[in-house]
Amino acid sequence: MKVRVLGCSGAIAKDCRTTSFLIDDNILVDAGTGVGDLTLDEMRKIDHVFLTHSHLDHIAALPLMLDAVSSLRCTPVKIYALSATIAALQAHVFNSIIWPDFSAIPTAERPLLQYVPVSVSQQIAIDARLTEVLPAVHTVPAVGYAIRGDTGWWTFSGDTAENPDFWAWVNAMNVSLLVVETAFSNRESDLAAMSLHLSPNRLAQELSHLRTDRNFPIYITHTKPSETALIMDEIQQFDAVPSLAGCGAHDIRWLEAGQVFEL
Repeated sequence: MKVRVLGCSGAIAKDCRTTSFLIDDNILVDAGTGVGDLTLDEMRKIDHVFLTHSHLDHIAALPLMLDAVSSLRCTPVKIYALSATIAALQAHVFNSIIWPDFSAIPTAERPLLQYVPVSVSQQIAIDARLTEVLPAVHTVPAVGYAIRGDTGWWTFSGDTAENPDFWAWVNAMNVSLLVVETAFSNRESDLAAMSLHLSPNRLAQELSHLRTDRNFPIYITHTKPSETALIMDEIQQFDAVPSLAGCGAHDIRWLEAGQVFEL
């Protein structure tokens, strides 16, 4: 399984794209601004889009992508999301005011967009790939996702605060790579708590739930561009001290747009 990081920033700036991952060539996880770096042919091949939640940085490119490929497809793009996320898209994006309602275009019988409601713990099989919907704790209804590759599960926390159920899943499964958000530095820990994101101190608390035999790389995503260096420095500081990290040091790295993983 190939995972291509299209975007992983918590905001836009030069060379910063918001959250989106391309799995193989036909599955998209979130549809942030990173989708805009795909060619038209690459966008045309995307048949399935899994959304973690309705916030703009995770859906911004979806309306524009659908418009770009509308004349190139004869089957709908399936949008997998919580029912609440689908309702938000219908009310606030694909409402024929902000953007056309592609669930009824070109016709209701042959739409460009098809919604597929999902729920936590559900598994969805697409070709050779199995996707599981994971719990997330955020200011709007949200989930994470895990997709099974040949070497184990690629696992994405989505936007989340403290989330013991997520770590219970990670401890029970053969995870080969973990992508976890840390949006704010410790100096903005109050804002992180208010917006239900993680800061390095809170990430340390979350990692303390990991079993000591869980050995896989952990990639940090969703950092604010102005704070990325500080966030990663604060993470390295706590992770160098086992008593602060809750166990031995982890293999923690910064996720970058353009990275490709073979799992």
